[in-house]
Amino acid sequence: MDNSGTAASATPKRARARNPRGEGGRLREDIIAAAVELLDEEGDERAVTLRSVARRVGIAAPSIYRHFPDPPAIMLAVVQREFADLRDSLRSSVENAGDDPRRRLYAVCDAYLDFARIHPERYRTMFGGLWMPDLDSSSLTKEDLATLGDETMRILVGALGDCVTAGRSTSTDPSSDAVALWLGLHGLAHQRAVSPSFSWPPDIADRVITALAHLDDPGA
Repeated sequence: MDNSGTAASATPKRARARNPRGEGGRLREDIIAAAVELLDEEGDERAVTLRSVARRVGIAAPSIYRHFPDPPAIMLAVVQREFADLRDSLRSSVENAGDDPRRRLYAVCDAYLDFARIHPERYRTMFGGLWMPDLDSSSLTKEDLATLGDETMRILVGALGDCVTAGRSTSTDPSSDAVALWLGLHGLAHQRAVSPSFSWPPDIADRVITALAHLDDPGA
């Protein structure tokens, strides 16, 4: 990530009015929102630069430093926000799925796959391994990266654990099996994105979930 912008990603806005006193947080959110817009439009996190973000928001590039010490910090904020949105979506899916633990687990998995399908560029940045900041030359820390997605994983572990408690799954290690299940979902999401012409079995997601979560026969 550098300070240069591209013609396609540098759509300018009119100069932004100064925030009233005490509303500096609004500018920070505007910067993050602009970065997400650029990511969605360009499909490449390299389009998110100080110059392109500043032009999109309508501010001078140096103004960004009041809220973010360097460009990688902007991308971290973007990824953190998207993980929060994914977390909220998974939680909502659980709450709306009723009391059956198997249905709740399927709802979590379906919500995850829906997020990857609806927001492919954001998903690639979160999980695709393309955004790999250099910790030696940025303000980011190992903890910043290591904790990304913790809450979403806890939701998946909890949903699988509830299946085990209810006798709907034979898993003996829900935490590890939840990781295996996530890997299966991620692989499916990725392959669907890169192989859209492949004739996917209509029940492929159900097969992945049932096998990796060690679920019982739904008719039992």
